[in-house]
Amino acid sequence: MSEKTSINETIAWQDITPGGNIYSSGNSINFHTGDWRTNRPILALEKCSHCLLCVPVCPDSSIPIKDGKRQDFDYDHCKGCGICAKACPLNCISMIPEGSKEVE
Repeated sequence: MSEKTSINETIAWQDITPGGNIYSSGNSINFHTGDWRTNRPILALEKCSHCLLCVPVCPDSSIPIKDGKRQDFDYDHCKGCGICAKACPLNCISMIPEGSKEVE
């Protein structure tokens, strides 16, 4: 079986690369998994003290840091687990249903 790079309606199931196989390292950035999300974290940046306690608990590394301050979420990779919201001591992160408008 050869590795396939795209899946479309003409491909046979036997020709699809088995799930869970990793063919190269460092390629997770290429896979946008944020569309799995049912809940979206929303950051109230004005309340954030940049303690960065949310960063190490994020299983998807979806909280970027720049110049020692956290940035908004990397929604391409955030799966909406809510661990960051639980870890935030200032309650700066709220979880809303995906597709909802942001709450103030």
